[in-house]
Amino acid sequence: MTQSTVAAPSDAVLDREETISRDELEALQLSRLQHTVAYAYDRVPLYKRKFDEAGVHPTDLRELSDLGKFPFTTKEDLRLEYPFGMFAVPQSEVARIHASSGTTGRATVVGYTKKDLADWAKLVARSLRASGVRPGMKVHNAYGYGLFTGGMGAHAGAEALGCTVIPISGGQTERQITLIQDFQPDAILATPTYLLTIADAMMKQGIDPASTSLKYAVLGAEPWTEEMRHELEVTMNLKACDIYGLSEVMGPGVAGEAVETQDGSHIWEDHFRPEIIDAFDPTKVLGDGEPGELVFTSLTKEALPIIRYRTKDLTRLLPGTARPAHRRMGRITGRSDDMIILRGVNLFPSQIEEIALRIPELSPHFQLELTRPEGQRMDQLTVKIERRESVTVEGTTAAARTLQQQIKIHVGSSCTVDVVEPGSLERSNGKLRRIYDLRPKG
Repeated sequence: MTQSTVAAPSDAVLDREETISRDELEALQLSRLQHTVAYAYDRVPLYKRKFDEAGVHPTDLRELSDLGKFPFTTKEDLRLEYPFGMFAVPQSEVARIHASSGTTGRATVVGYTKKDLADWAKLVARSLRASGVRPGMKVHNAYGYGLFTGGMGAHAGAEALGCTVIPISGGQTERQITLIQDFQPDAILATPTYLLTIADAMMKQGIDPASTSLKYAVLGAEPWTEEMRHELEVTMNLKACDIYGLSEVMGPGVAGEAVETQDGSHIWEDHFRPEIIDAFDPTKVLGDGEPGELVFTSLTKEALPIIRYRTKDLTRLLPGTARPAHRRMGRITGRSDDMIILRGVNLFPSQIEEIALRIPELSPHFQLELTRPEGQRMDQLTVKIERRESVTVEGTTAAARTLQQQIKIHVGSSCTVDVVEPGSLERSNGKLRRIYDLRPKG
């Protein structure tokens, strides 16, 4: 296999907001931010209460840096206001409701007015266009539909761009492959691990994943590495770009990566004001280039304005490139609530992925198991990872030792590596679970 030979299309017509200067953009941000903060204070009881308790008022926001005076919003706030306490408009003006799965607690509920839905579709369309998708292309949408924002958000954006949408949703991998072969789509929308699942299933059927019609993949909903991008691009002969979003802020399309640079997602700052804070001392707002937790304030949302929402995603802000006025997100290293603290060392699944994919004998399919053996006080980490089909069991001994050593060197923690048979670990049908905490409870 060789590096992807797909070229980036060059006929995109950009929105005016994608081409304005940084000064113009920040002036627009300030105007919209002042409106949003006052709007939320007047219409959402939670914000009036939080602002009053913090001793701040919307009139205190005179320049962009003043945003740091205002309190954060957290997922717990949305759960406490379940179901509709965060809505700033009457129920009759809410055109659609989405919600999280609620697997880690009470679901978080978000609402959209008709204008919100139009803005959302526009921003997803902008993100898809940046990633190489063009009007008239067929788009295979393998994000999950339903209350999850991914499927319908991506669908509406692709339609707004002028694409033909194939709304397959997640799962049914065999059918996904049949439709890709029969319908000949130009682009696919999915999580990176599910696209990997599709590629693996194709190979098991004797289909070369690089032989399909797919030229572009727009992937999101979970952190992924440059090594994973390389794996997918080489295996499927396409260009793979990131799309970022989260339900509480809007859904997919908060930021999108440009296919010509593939250097991180540009945040659409005409609609969202990003900040980076110190994850361990949130009173500290960090400068561009410094790693920390990503925080978002919406600038145009009507049904559910969001002020300084703590995403738990760990990244940094970088200068814009393909869209110079709009800052980029560095690759997300993980989520603060996905961080494993192992014997005092912070560890993220993405670090394991990055190291493992540099070892030719090992596949991208792995799980992390945390255990605490009986009678011991120290936690143990086992990395279960599949060998590649072309590698024998005997050929993995050195690879396992290399992975173990590289984790010790680059992460700073000891672990056990268990190389398992190809196809033996759980496959993604959407968001993949990487961490299995088997430690005794309590």
